[in-house]
Amino acid sequence: MSANTTTATPTPPFDLVLFGGTGDLAMRKLLPALYQAHRDGVLHPEGRIIAAARSELDTEGFRNMASERCREHIRAEFFQDAVWNEFLQRLVYLQVDARQSEHFRELAALLEPYPQRVRVFYLSTGPDLFAPICQHIAAANLVTSLARVAVEKPLGHDLASAKAINDLLAAVFPEPQIYRIDHYLGKETVQNLMALRFGNTFFEPLWQRGWVSHVQITVAEHIGVEGRGEFYDHTGALRDMVQNHLLQTLCIVAMEPPTSMDPDAVRNEKLKVLHALKPITAHEVSTLTVRGQYRAGASRGVPVPGYREEPGIPADSLTETFVALKAELNNWRWAGVPFYLRTGKRLQERVTEIVIYFRQVPVSIFPSAGGILPEPNRLVIRLQPEESVKLYMMAKEPGDGMRLKPVHLNLDFATTFKTRKVEAYERLLLDVLRGRPTLFLRRDELEAAWRWVEPILHAWADSGEPPKPYTAGSWGPAASSALISRDGFSWHEES
Repeated sequence: MSANTTTATPTPPFDLVLFGGTGDLAMRKLLPALYQAHRDGVLHPEGRIIAAARSELDTEGFRNMASERCREHIRAEFFQDAVWNEFLQRLVYLQVDARQSEHFRELAALLEPYPQRVRVFYLSTGPDLFAPICQHIAAANLVTSLARVAVEKPLGHDLASAKAINDLLAAVFPEPQIYRIDHYLGKETVQNLMALRFGNTFFEPLWQRGWVSHVQITVAEHIGVEGRGEFYDHTGALRDMVQNHLLQTLCIVAMEPPTSMDPDAVRNEKLKVLHALKPITAHEVSTLTVRGQYRAGASRGVPVPGYREEPGIPADSLTETFVALKAELNNWRWAGVPFYLRTGKRLQERVTEIVIYFRQVPVSIFPSAGGILPEPNRLVIRLQPEESVKLYMMAKEPGDGMRLKPVHLNLDFATTFKTRKVEAYERLLLDVLRGRPTLFLRRDELEAAWRWVEPILHAWADSGEPPKPYTAGSWGPAASSALISRDGFSWHEES
């Protein structure tokens, strides 16, 4: 094993129980992330990973499954057969039907000899299984002062269902022991956004309405529903992406400096942003939001079907695969500054980025064609496909004249930092094991986000209007461009 990351704090001894341990998330993200932590020597030697699922397997069979399915999700340069075989010794499999209490007695028999270990119950299942799992955990007396529960989205489909999930979790676990996961908060560049904002002085005077003209947050995917049609058609882009990922990113961009990195200090400031969001009323929804649905087109030069032709999608589905909206904050720092959010499937590129547009110079003293002002300065924070931070500004072109050209300063993480990048799920899993809740949603944050989103959902349902069509491989409906151009701006679409 090699300590080649900046993550150095070891975990305490632990038992991590992965409900849904044979599922796609466990195999693609969770187990590969835990392997990397093991490879770097971060996991305590007395740490077990107990996969719990309905499949009729034994531990050896599960280890073989993990070896077959996980390897393709671990970068080749980090995969070492000897280290993987060491890691496999941590894995234990237990057949568990979430609705059968006797299976939890077997789980208790595994856990009870180690009452001083951290116990993490990771619910990588559908939310319909949260209640029986938590109830059986409580009935089996498995909740200790060192126990934690981690839950994946979707955490509800509206405010009432989110409250119901929170209530059932609270009936078993105290709030400080509940870790609600939004994996975007674990991304390195989101962490760097915090560092840029609160670790440097020169941004702070500019990070407010006097100098910022508007903010864009984009999460674009070039893929479709990828076999998740039945799930996605009951969810849609607003619930799947805006209510959690985009609003949490907005909170980090717009929040006030916390008094410290204490978990509640950070989350208190994020909550203030959610409370400051100006409600979008029913009569404003048609002008401040755009919902779209992709039609047949081409993705990366390959013909792809429309959303309604995807497996599991009804031919008359009104579910949105694209959302763009304009949000505003009613507070002193950001009053009057629009925040444009957009997300969608089957778009032209896969890109996640935050773009801070600064105000234009009031008067240009430099010659330009047709009296057009130079491009405004902007800070582009890209989360995927690669992670980078670029500051765009104007500079003189070489030559005899005085002509300006946009250039950028680029913080290239790959060349600046030689250590391996910690992936989002690796960071979040380690934080759960260490008991660091800063990057996880508190109950009041989750419910505040639903409270803001829900009127949009209701207005769309009441209108009966279908989503606006857009061609797969494009940047979404034309109405999305109109939404931002009405204010004199355009979407940042530089590859």
